Amino acid sequence: MKKLQIIVTILLSFGFYNIQAQQDAQYTQYMYNTISVNPAYAGSRGVMSIMGLHRSQWVGLEGAPRTQTLTLNTPLGQNERVGLGLSVINDEIGPTNETYIDIDFSYTIPTSEYGKLSLGIKGGAHLLNVDFQQLTRFNQNDALFENNIDNKFSPQVGIGVYYHTDKFYFGLSAPNLLETDHFDESTTISGSESTSFLAEERINYYMIAGHVFNLSDDLKFKPAVLTKLVSGAPLQVDVSANFLLYQKLTLGVAYRWSAAVTGQVGFQISDSMMIGFAYDRETTELGRSQFNDGSYEVMLRFELFKKYNRMLTPRFF
Repeated sequence: MKKLQIIVTILLSFGFYNIQAQQDAQYTQYMYNTISVNPAYAGSRGVMSIMGLHRSQWVGLEGAPRTQTLTLNTPLGQNERVGLGLSVINDEIGPTNETYIDIDFSYTIPTSEYGKLSLGIKGGAHLLNVDFQQLTRFNQNDALFENNIDNKFSPQVGIGVYYHTDKFYFGLSAPNLLETDHFDESTTISGSESTSFLAEERINYYMIAGHVFNLSDDLKFKPAVLTKLVSGAPLQVDVSANFLLYQKLTLGVAYRWSAAVTGQVGFQISDSMMIGFAYDRETTELGRSQFNDGSYEVMLRFELFKKYNRMLTPRFF
């Protein structure tokens, strides 16, 4: 059995259920997946945008995280003031499976000839499943593992703000403001009473920013940063640098502070379709493990245009 399952099993077997800082799913191609973390992004591209993303993290490590994301967002009406979005995220790690289903609403206020400020709200559901049969238990008679957790529901409410021009963007958000204790029950074991919850949701705060520089008619440069803060976990900072060549090919590198380095490539197949790929290599001890072959992401975006709002050139964010 590989290292991750051993660690998870030890923690569960000894009752160390209190994971104080439950973090949201992690993305490397966050610049194409902003709607998942900031509801104010809904409709900001001016067209209906549909995006699918798959991430396999720490490939080769049994029970490692796997995430699938499907999002849709679009402006409503010709004035493009109101935006609507839908996100469905499936996140698996070890014996746990989490599904997030959210609806996003945004309202945009023009602040100048070039700038727009969007305010957003997100609401939805979180479903938790835990299959204890996937674990190799040290104590086969442990009462804590007798019943699986099936589709445990908890609500979600999030907010965000997003400012952008044609060349710059900045956003702040908290995708879920509700702090939920998952599987919080008092369990009597051998005459003693204990609390056995698997995880406590903590508010994840996001800051995202980027700027596009036109180096020439055929070359654009976009540095970007994403910062995620959650109580009880290290601050996460992702810094990326992407180059867009001939409005078609995107090449980039990124660094996740004290965690990983990344290579990224994207190709604009047509005005309406783009594909992207990213590879992470851990810079920690985990990256040097024989069980870890890195992390992979594949992204596909499809956009539906209307005659009155067709993009002259594909947006770089």
